[in-house]
Amino acid sequence: MTATATPPASDCIDFQTHPDQYRHWKLAVDGDLAKLTMGVQPDGGQRPGYELKLNSYDLGVDIELADAIQRIRFEHPEVRCVVLTGALDRVFCAGANINMLSSSAHGFKVNFCKFTNETRLYIEDASENSNVSFLAALNGTASGGGYELALACDKILLVDDRSSAVSFPEVPLLGVLPGTGGLTRISDKRKIRRDLTDVFSTVAEGIKGKRAVQWNLVDRIAPLSKWDKAVDEMAREMAAEKETCDSKGLPLERVELERDDEGLRGKYVSLKLGPELRTASVSIQLPKQSGPLDADAALAEGCSWWIFQLFRELDQVLLDLRLNRPDIGLVNLRVIGDVEVAMSLDDFLATSKNWFVREVRNFIKRVLKRTDNTAKSFYAVADEGTGFAGTFLELALACDRIYLLNDPETPVRMGISQANTGVFPMANGISRLQTRFLGEPERVDKILAASGVLEAESADEMGLATFAPDEIDWDDELRLATEERASFSPDALTGMESNLRFAGPETMETKIFGRLSAWQNWIFQRPNAVGEHGALKCYGTPERPEFDFKRT
Repeated sequence: MTATATPPASDCIDFQTHPDQYRHWKLAVDGDLAKLTMGVQPDGGQRPGYELKLNSYDLGVDIELADAIQRIRFEHPEVRCVVLTGALDRVFCAGANINMLSSSAHGFKVNFCKFTNETRLYIEDASENSNVSFLAALNGTASGGGYELALACDKILLVDDRSSAVSFPEVPLLGVLPGTGGLTRISDKRKIRRDLTDVFSTVAEGIKGKRAVQWNLVDRIAPLSKWDKAVDEMAREMAAEKETCDSKGLPLERVELERDDEGLRGKYVSLKLGPELRTASVSIQLPKQSGPLDADAALAEGCSWWIFQLFRELDQVLLDLRLNRPDIGLVNLRVIGDVEVAMSLDDFLATSKNWFVREVRNFIKRVLKRTDNTAKSFYAVADEGTGFAGTFLELALACDRIYLLNDPETPVRMGISQANTGVFPMANGISRLQTRFLGEPERVDKILAASGVLEAESADEMGLATFAPDEIDWDDELRLATEERASFSPDALTGMESNLRFAGPETMETKIFGRLSAWQNWIFQRPNAVGEHGALKCYGTPERPEFDFKRT
């Protein structure tokens, strides 16, 4: 048994599902239009103790939504517009389930909100990069997280039935914030005036009808008598703005990972716990050969195309670390294999116009961003037999530190390729090399000019290593660094890493995650929200919340 305990398999959250298993969403595809209908089962919570009333959601609901969006991108490239709507009468979505939030541990709340917002960002990423637009057809009231989901779509259509509204009731009712991007999107994305957003965010009943259009909270309204026709017309307008695609998709098969007391094991990615307390290692095993460099051959391999399967496995490992292993603080990451193989697909991935290769490229980008946003410390360990090159150098650059063995007796190589030019941009909109050398932009040009395989000494001179000890000091330096990191306050480390990982330009995405970390790790622990008489605890009961009215 390792020093870090493994949760029982029955207690672990499974982030994989299939439309045949959906309980809360229905996915229907008709030509170039798809419809995602939200019909949350009240008794279908991920755990006992709360009822999912009025299409309120928990993590299980969002896991299905994330799966559906992923399937549309890979299984239905012909789809040009997706309509999100609700199955209940006069209700689109009441937002995150309050009883679920009030009864959850703090760490779960934070990671639930992070996953939820990543899913909304994936909608926006699909709209920008995958030839598909999204229409939120609000057949009823959209509150809190329900309206945040609508804001992630390109356009919003609201039914005009004299009662349905959009609202952010968190401040007046719950003592928290619409913090999974809500406040950021209404101000930065829809660019609504500050005074109007102030009013909107403090009116519990929300805004409806013509005023919602005038304030740009929605794009259009339609009477109930013409609702179906209005939805269809708007969806077809939006679809017409995208290119047609006659390609046939491929089924997304389940990622098979073996779970035991040691951790997780897939074909290419493994997670091993310990032996030091609160630590784990992630090993990525590259194949011996690079595989197909032809789009048709890659599509024929589908989910088993090694680069796609590898990053799908890594995505599942990252999610497992977040929500199933809260005691893990530090992850040592190795990419094992030939640097030539690591870089072999990079030019192909970067330049191919094929829809499938494009979607794999977009998926890799999202997994790298998931690494950036994971509240664990990451050390890239480049020693004998490792291949941090090209796309896999991006993984090293996503880590908080890079330890590089620099010894003439032990060859260690890294590599630069087109993948490092910005093919996989960070949330700040620039490459990881640009972010790393924000104060030395000329260094980025020199590194890219040295494209190809680099020996350890050259990589160190270029600034690609944090520390580069020789063989004599290697084991001790890595051990001490690991033990030291694991001894620090996890709260302090999460705050520090969130501040340091996104240098450079601020974007809507960096604002969302920066504010997300701040408000969740502060407001979600304040007595006004979660105290014995806090608003989250009192919600749905006759008891009124008791606030400490001192401003902090």
